[in-house]
Amino acid sequence: MRQLDNATYLTALDDDGLRDLHRYPDDLSAPWIRVNFVASIDGAVATNGTSGGLGTPADHRLFTILRELADVVLVGAGTVRAENYGGARTDPAQRDRRRARGQSDTPPIAVVTAGAHVDPSSRLLTDADVAPLILTCADAPADRRRALADAGARVLELGGSHVETAAIRSALGVLGLHRVLCEGGPSLFGQLLADDAVDELCLTTSPLLVGGASGRISSSPRAMATPMRRAHVLGDDDGTVLTRWVREPSA
Repeated sequence: MRQLDNATYLTALDDDGLRDLHRYPDDLSAPWIRVNFVASIDGAVATNGTSGGLGTPADHRLFTILRELADVVLVGAGTVRAENYGGARTDPAQRDRRRARGQSDTPPIAVVTAGAHVDPSSRLLTDADVAPLILTCADAPADRRRALADAGARVLELGGSHVETAAIRSALGVLGLHRVLCEGGPSLFGQLLADDAVDELCLTTSPLLVGGASGRISSSPRAMATPMRRAHVLGDDDGTVLTRWVREPSA
C-alpha cells in the first residue's frame, strides 16, 4: 500500500484538457457505456429525492463536457420523472466540435422504460432540440406507445416484456450511437452491471454528509464484481473529487 499522488486540481485544467481526459476510445465498432453519477461522502445518491442537491460547480462543468462528448444519453424512466428531464442542449461551439468528431449537433436522450411510462407532455418532449428515443417493450400499453410517438418520440420496441441490456446495446449500435453516456438511475446502472456491460464510471464525490435513507448509485437483485482501474483523480478547491474508472480488459 502506498499514498496516492495528489489529485490534479481543476484549476490547472481548461475544458480542452477535461475533454482529452474523457475521450472515448477511437474507432468504436460497438457501444461503449460510460456511467456518470454524483454521490455524497457517505454514499447518498440524492438529497430530497433528486441528485441536484449534491451538485457542485465542478460536477456541473464535467456533466456538460460528458454530454458534449456523447452520441446518446441513456437514462431510466424513473430518473427522467424524478429529475424533470428536458432534452440535451448544445451551444454553437459545442456543435462545431461535435461535427468535427462526426457527431450529430445534439445527443438524443434514450429512455429505458418497459411500460412506456413517460408523460408525452413532459419536458423530455416539449423542451428538446432532438426527439428522444423511447426504448420499450411490445407488452407496453399500445395507447402509451402511440401517444409518445404522436408527441414526437422515436419509439423502439425491444423485446416482449423487459428491456434487456443486449437489446439496448444492439439498438444503439444499429443507430451508430457508440459513445453512450448513462446518467442512471440506480436500477438501470445495476442492470448494466449485472449484465457486465459497464465500460467505465465517472464518479463525483460531493463534499457533503447527507445521512437519511438515500440508496446507492447502483441497485440490482444480484451482485456482479467488475474489476476496474483508476484512470484519474481530479479535485476542486471546494473539496469536490472527480474520478474516472475504466473496466480492466478481459484476460
